[in-house]
Amino acid sequence: MPPKPLTLISAKLAFIISAIVIGIMGITMIGFGWVPHLSLILAICVLLAIGMYKGLSFDDMQAQMASGVMRGIGAIYLFFFIGLMVAALMMSGAIPTLMYVGFQLISPEYYYISAFILTSIIGIALGSSLTTAATLGVAFIGMSNAFDANVAIAAGAVVSGAFFGDKMSPLSDTCTIASSVVGIDLFEHIRNMMYTTVPAWILTVILFWMFSGQTTSADLSQVTMLQGQLIDSGLVHGYSVLPFVVLVGLALFRVNAIYTIICTIAAALIITYVHSSPSFGQLGGYLFAGYAPAESLELGEVGGMLSRGGVQSMFFTQAIVILALSLGGLLTALGILPALLSGIKDTLTTSGRAIFAAAMSALSINVLIGEQYLSILLSGTAFRSTFERLNLHPKNLSRTIEDAGTVINPLVPWSVCGVFISQALGVPVLEYLPYAFFCYLSLLLTLLFGFTGLTISKVKEGTAPQNQ
Repeated sequence: MPPKPLTLISAKLAFIISAIVIGIMGITMIGFGWVPHLSLILAICVLLAIGMYKGLSFDDMQAQMASGVMRGIGAIYLFFFIGLMVAALMMSGAIPTLMYVGFQLISPEYYYISAFILTSIIGIALGSSLTTAATLGVAFIGMSNAFDANVAIAAGAVVSGAFFGDKMSPLSDTCTIASSVVGIDLFEHIRNMMYTTVPAWILTVILFWMFSGQTTSADLSQVTMLQGQLIDSGLVHGYSVLPFVVLVGLALFRVNAIYTIICTIAAALIITYVHSSPSFGQLGGYLFAGYAPAESLELGEVGGMLSRGGVQSMFFTQAIVILALSLGGLLTALGILPALLSGIKDTLTTSGRAIFAAAMSALSINVLIGEQYLSILLSGTAFRSTFERLNLHPKNLSRTIEDAGTVINPLVPWSVCGVFISQALGVPVLEYLPYAFFCYLSLLLTLLFGFTGLTISKVKEGTAPQNQ
């Protein structure tokens, strides 16, 4: 159960304070270009000042902030293991081998479908939409001229595939945050997302198929070059995909996420020592700072794709999670979130209305602040008690905030992902937005299922959802 507020305020005052907090973060992140951490700290300082004005003790407010962090502690721990796993999958060759196989799927006639499917595969393998877009996406935009392809459609295909991968990969930070903030197992969250994600993916393929035939046959020299660079890395081996087999197998048997990841890391390390023998010093460096190919290898764009993972790569996201959850705890302590929810509580009487409200919250935070992490964390924290009251399984909430949070961010021109992707691909957000079919199909399907009751799970009487 969420902690009780330390004070009670009116819905009107809660709305005013919320607008101030959103304004602070929006202006500093969008206007000044601050990293989210600084904006969150400033917002926390403002709320602490309001709490002191209302006579609340710092110790009580700090306790509520710590309580907020504890609601997402599973994500904070899990990020350490994900960083280790990404590095291990890179050095073992699991991810490079999957990338090599994926490049063979490119078809000149079905160029847009190829771009979408391949970025979907690589997105799941990398667990990062931005890395997928900045590496493979840039390559596809570069190939568009050779294929006489529409750059905006190609960019839409890249964004759709990259965010499919980000949404469904167990290596993804947003996926981990969404499951942890509502208190369910990572793989249970991924399995439940398939109800909206798979239909959205299939519909996206169909939509891109309608654009087939608009591209011309051309040589695949750039693809061949990337495959050659992967071979030169010395990491592409058929047996290197075995760690993925372990990962998928244990996930299907519903083994706890951390245990699954530990076993996957162990399998990847065994494979690593089959085809190479890094010293324990090198191994420690890779696991902490991330894998990086030897400088003597001239791998070009592929070198950037392979330099990934490590515990250190998770620090940025972990800090955001801690600060955002602290902010959520403080918003509860000051009575702001309870007051806002009480204003609409009487209307949230069905699963459809609750899912719609949670989705609109995640979408609004994306539009107003431009931060996908905050859209997931704040919406998940705010609506968790509402879903509990309606006896809805929390996996419904985690799916909703992913469908309305994670995949919507690249469609906002001033958002973190929108700015990064538009600069990396050289295509303005408003140009690729109409063709990023997967992103808004996910939102539409989660709303449709919410109002129809399809795939909506209830908590069985006398049971509780399993935490991570």
